[in-house]
Amino acid sequence: MKALAPTQATPRYWTGAGLAFAAALLAAALAHSALAATRTEATAFQELVRWGPLIFTGFLFNLLVATLAMALGTFAGAVLGLGQVSPVRALAVGSDWTTQFFRNAPWLVLLFYCIFLIPYEVRIGGVTIPFPAWVKAVIGLGLPVMANVSEIVRGAVLSIPTGQWESAASLAFNRRQTLWRIILPQCVKRMLPPWMNLYAILTTSSPLISIVGVQDGMTQTRAALTATNRPDLMLPFYLFLLLLFFLYCYPIARATRALEAKFAVKG
Repeated sequence: MKALAPTQATPRYWTGAGLAFAAALLAAALAHSALAATRTEATAFQELVRWGPLIFTGFLFNLLVATLAMALGTFAGAVLGLGQVSPVRALAVGSDWTTQFFRNAPWLVLLFYCIFLIPYEVRIGGVTIPFPAWVKAVIGLGLPVMANVSEIVRGAVLSIPTGQWESAASLAFNRRQTLWRIILPQCVKRMLPPWMNLYAILTTSSPLISIVGVQDGMTQTRAALTATNRPDLMLPFYLFLLLLFFLYCYPIARATRALEAKFAVKG
């Protein structure tokens, strides 16, 4: 009998097993809640159908905050990463220290600092610019993303052989032209897999914003549990939220592996 290829069959097997296990947990939680409910109470499935849209709306807000934080962190991190490889020593040292500080700071601490230090509104002239809690959360999550993207950019640029720079210099390219026309285009395929992995990590970490008062999926789940006043619904409700995150992030993880395999062969 032919052995299963470890790079194809094994991940698919564990994926199916993981989905089956999660579905079994949810079914068991629903069954337990149904047995614990009195005749006058709705079943767990009925309550999940009732409150599921609210939880899903909160989950979508998690995705919005994560996507905006990723966009902000990617832009700032790209600038910071290029600063780390700058020939200007002061810029390189400053960029490196900034990167290391935010890369090694706890995400929750940065969230608290942004929530409490950034004012809720800023007046510029006669214009008032509001800063609601979710905007502060985007900034708070964008800071560690910025630091990690900075390292991704720095590592990708330094991974290009120095012969590329020397060849470009022999063709009369200046440093800026070499960087934008030769180096960075080759860095894209090296940066894309870790960037996607970072986005998946950021998405699964986005429920941290519920601690600072943002109405996300965790907050809406707690609100649904409070409204039902049924402790037996805690497990199925949180499992439903967990499955939402899994179903969104798992395809990203699979795409990341596929890109790593593709670029490892052709890169």
